[in-house]
Amino acid sequence: MRLDDFDPNAIDVDDQRGGSRGSGGGFRLPMGGGGGKLGCGTLIIIIIAALVFKVDPSQLIGGMQGGGLGGETQPTQAQGGSSAEESCRIDEGSKQSCDALSSLNKTWQPLLEQERVAFRRPPIHFYSQSGQSGCGAAQSAMGPFYCPTDNGIYLDTDFYRQMETELGAKGQFARFYVIAHEYGHHVQNLTGTSDQVRALQERNPAAANRLSVRLELQADCYAGLWAAKNSNLLDPGDMESGLNAASSIGDDKLMQSAGRRADEAAFTHGSSAQRKQWLRTGLESGTIAACDTFADLRR
Repeated sequence: MRLDDFDPNAIDVDDQRGGSRGSGGGFRLPMGGGGGKLGCGTLIIIIIAALVFKVDPSQLIGGMQGGGLGGETQPTQAQGGSSAEESCRIDEGSKQSCDALSSLNKTWQPLLEQERVAFRRPPIHFYSQSGQSGCGAAQSAMGPFYCPTDNGIYLDTDFYRQMETELGAKGQFARFYVIAHEYGHHVQNLTGTSDQVRALQERNPAAANRLSVRLELQADCYAGLWAAKNSNLLDPGDMESGLNAASSIGDDKLMQSAGRRADEAAFTHGSSAQRKQWLRTGLESGTIAACDTFADLRR
């Protein structure tokens, strides 16, 4: 995908990497990010961590749910400037993330304004190994995620390497899909969908996972919608790259790779087939209405 060079005045960037880049220990696990307080991918990662790495799940859950562990992080150089410019050019992954964020802002602002939804740019927070978010601790093992408390997208760009080497999700568009999916959670936050889903989950805990799946699949569809609105920039193979990435992080595949039986009742993000289906829906429709994964609940 041939995105324009990022506009430093059109993005908000916070860089927590500092001198800690490349330091620290811990384990790394492949997974996508997401919406809600635990972020997309975090719940299934906690399950895998407990099974494979013998990690106490409460350590990860406490880190993300305990909002008091880390205060709300403000983007550095909110209007762009040299700090944002430098952060975006640290490595190829950072540059591609900033290019995608700039394009996503320019694409979604008019779309949301047409729907009479107030637009607000989400900052991207780069960190290495560990960091802090408005939702608590950020750890590489959690994968990329969106924090609704501070409207931020959190990313350790080493995740891109893991996508290629451990998940087989290769290609530039696969990386763009990750950011576009997290941005989809920001859209859900702005439209109030995330709040509505959380309220439903509190009223009906037994349906919490099923509702989470719908939220994640809608974010996949929104990622496809963004690509559709920029179809003139797509290269041959981009769609296949994105669909392969969506398939690689399906709950069933992740459970099976961890040596577990794929249990649909435990899904939080959707199966590989579902994730591919909804990304394709966004790519082929290019409309917000087509991404209504909750339509049947309103009948």
